[in-house]
Amino acid sequence: MNSDWIPFAARAVPRYTSYPTAADFTSAVSESDAGAWAASVAPGKPLSVYLHIPFCETLCWYCGCATSVPNGYRRVGEYAARLKAEIDVWARALGPHGGIGHLHFGGGSPNALQADDFAALIEALRGSIGIRPGAEIAVELDPRTMHDGQVEAFAAAGVTRASLGVQTLAPAVQTAVNRIQPPDMVAGLVASLKAAGVAAINMDLMYGLPHQTTEDVVAAAQFAAEQGAARISVFGYAHLPWFAKHQKAIDEAALPDLIERLEQAGAAADALVAAGYLPIGLDHYARADDALAVTHREGRLRRNFQGYTDDPCETLIGMGATSISQFREGFVQNLKDRKAWSEAVAAGRLPVERGIAFTPDDRLRARAIERLMCDLAVDAAEVCREMDAPESSLDDALDRARALQSAGLCTVSETRIDVPDAARLFLRTVAQCFDARTLAAPQQRHAKAV
Repeated sequence: MNSDWIPFAARAVPRYTSYPTAADFTSAVSESDAGAWAASVAPGKPLSVYLHIPFCETLCWYCGCATSVPNGYRRVGEYAARLKAEIDVWARALGPHGGIGHLHFGGGSPNALQADDFAALIEALRGSIGIRPGAEIAVELDPRTMHDGQVEAFAAAGVTRASLGVQTLAPAVQTAVNRIQPPDMVAGLVASLKAAGVAAINMDLMYGLPHQTTEDVVAAAQFAAEQGAARISVFGYAHLPWFAKHQKAIDEAALPDLIERLEQAGAAADALVAAGYLPIGLDHYARADDALAVTHREGRLRRNFQGYTDDPCETLIGMGATSISQFREGFVQNLKDRKAWSEAVAAGRLPVERGIAFTPDDRLRARAIERLMCDLAVDAAEVCREMDAPESSLDDALDRARALQSAGLCTVSETRIDVPDAARLFLRTVAQCFDARTLAAPQQRHAKAV
């Protein structure tokens, strides 16, 4: 490991699943903007839809997601009913479109939904918005809280991909983060999903957890490969107890230091590459025949709020409390307070709280950031030509990248920036060179680079 990189690893940097980032959203963008943008979607073009299920049967202490423990099913059932109503609200707002091409249930834990409520949401989407033939329907699952009949219900509803939260298999680490999950439990769920016809399996792993060692991370990576996961993500734990209050239960003294985090991430990458996986962008790995690897090879990889994706849709509709939607004109975020969200939906209103309208400069920089995050390379002049901007528009980013070149984080040749594979973990740091907003007003709320 290059010792010059350690100071960069400690910097707070956005994840760049969007640009501008959610830290720039304001109440200046409202429901009326969302309605106008929804009405102007490109006719005939497919949509993506994300449904947020903000419930878990138990809280994992590392989690930074918007979720809670419902203590029974009543709250979950009421939320599902209101979510079904929100589908109708958005359906009325949307202009002519080509139906849903990608559908993703995230959380929280979508398997907090009972099978009949899950099926009812799918049917509501089919009836009100439409789901295209061959659409990908993906669901995030917590292996610890699957109930009888859920796998079969997911398959019957048309689920094509399941993403399993594995994180770690080390017992001491699982205890430290309040997520007890034996390997046999995960393997059993994988077998059940495949037997039911849900053949595409993703697995999420983590490094940097309390008491975690490099050997622990490698063992989890090898397990995921042995289970035949089509895609594997390896995320660094972001310790933000001022933002995610339950992270205060984690013993900070037990967290690996920056050098250990770098070693863990590197060891996971080596193990997955040795197992035949292709590295995708910052922290994803895919089998060569998976659509993510195919789009990466063809230069069509995208990055959105769900991370790296083969989804080409330019419109993403987020439903549920806190969800974010993306339109050609900007981003909007739903109300975070569930009561306020529910009341807005009950009144037939788009439950929007805030957002941001894109400027031409935002679009230009967003395109450059996405290509760099996906391809580990970007030609600034080429992006300017593509976006009809003066070729000097991103010269400030090139100047900032040249300052990183001396540390070996990237190379700059005329208007092209390349990030070497060895510096892949610092993609976000290099991408920040294009981020005029965060550099103008630094945000400490972001996670460390590594």
